[in-house]
Amino acid sequence: MTETAVPRQVRTAGTAPADAAVWRLRSRGCWEDAAALLDAPARTEPWAALLRAELLAERCMFTAEGWDRAEEALRATESMPLDDEERGAAACERGYLAYASTLLRVRDRADEARAALGRAAALLAPDSPGRALLDFRRGLVAQHVTGNPQAAEAGFRRAHNAALGHGDVLLSSYTWRHLAALALATGDLTEARHGFAESLRLREETGFLVGIAPALVSLAEVQPEPEAAQLRAEAARLYRVLGGIPRWLAPDLAPTP
Repeated sequence: MTETAVPRQVRTAGTAPADAAVWRLRSRGCWEDAAALLDAPARTEPWAALLRAELLAERCMFTAEGWDRAEEALRATESMPLDDEERGAAACERGYLAYASTLLRVRDRADEARAALGRAAALLAPDSPGRALLDFRRGLVAQHVTGNPQAAEAGFRRAHNAALGHGDVLLSSYTWRHLAALALATGDLTEARHGFAESLRLREETGFLVGIAPALVSLAEVQPEPEAAQLRAEAARLYRVLGGIPRWLAPDLAPTP
């Protein structure tokens, strides 16, 4: 993977080699190791503290573990002297962590998720690069917590257009996938197949290994046999290679006794 393929939010500051090292670890599910590379700068640099918190929150979503570490990282970030943009980014991470806890049924923190994302919306400028990620996460809450697919689609569309415009390939892979899922729910197989295929393409091109198995499973849902079986088999192989990550794919990919 070339440095230019590293998603935008990984390359917010610091040296390119360090940023690329964080991405390589993150993309392979080594979130703790990636966060450790940021321990020193995160003590004084808000960008590093925010990225460290993002990594540890992402680990919670993929593994359903490490909640205390993510909370500790967020509290440390929030205690720093931050400007409005940075405070908004921290609130966005808090909202996402609360959403993950609710979605994975660790603890119901839906009210906290909505409140934190609302704070982020008030703090981030209308033209802030962080708006795309915020819109996406508000779409997630609308879809999976509130049960409002129309609001979810509106959030995903805004995030999708902004992510494409900013060259944020990681977020684009997510927006393609979630818009495709909404299309599938309405019976639009052509649009769903296109979106799932684009999501998989971006994750393969950027080397986001931990995100490839979910993309394969999603694409398999809209492909005929034997292509669907081949996609599921490849997803199961990657799932085993990564030690059962992401955990929420277990019902689909864990070997049967």
